[in-house]
Amino acid sequence: MIPLADGEKLVLLARRSIASRFSDSPFRHDRALRAKYGAKQGVFVTLTIDGELRGCIGFPEPVYPLYDAVIDAAQAAAFEDPRFPPHSEEEFKEAAVEVSVLTVPEEIRVKDPSQYPMKVRIGTDGLIVRSAEGSGLLLPQVFPEWKADSEKALSLTCRKAGLPSEAWRSGKVTILRFQAQIFSEEDGRVVERKH
Repeated sequence: MIPLADGEKLVLLARRSIASRFSDSPFRHDRALRAKYGAKQGVFVTLTIDGELRGCIGFPEPVYPLYDAVIDAAQAAAFEDPRFPPHSEEEFKEAAVEVSVLTVPEEIRVKDPSQYPMKVRIGTDGLIVRSAEGSGLLLPQVFPEWKADSEKALSLTCRKAGLPSEAWRSGKVTILRFQAQIFSEEDGRVVERKH
């Protein structure tokens, strides 16, 4: 578990890495934080303005050191999310930053696809659906926000993967779950968000 004080630093790291793109001065690294969070870990950075999504990019698998992954995900969320135009400096000043540090995704194994909903814990699990046609991921905090039960969570994740909403019943997809520790800017401070 990441202590809140370090969660605050990771959110600040994300914010500073984005802000550095608007500045001529070089980005200054936090050597102590980089050393502490040099292990590979999955992470997503989410940007919102007035509670509305304005960018979300990350790495579901632990392929990069967490420190570096936060920087890369933050800049990608601000400037490379294909759903949105790149942030302007003025717009970014209005944005709230959220960092979700992920556990390693694990495949949900069932004998029959009808058992999947029993294996999904709303408010705890994020989901990944993979198929030959593509993959989709939704973070754990999304399902309570959308008032989704387990079946709806599976359907939403299938749709995110570009599949029919009932594809999870087909037996032709792989479903994985993961958990996240979420640090979010709220009212000028960073809190650990419980979903």
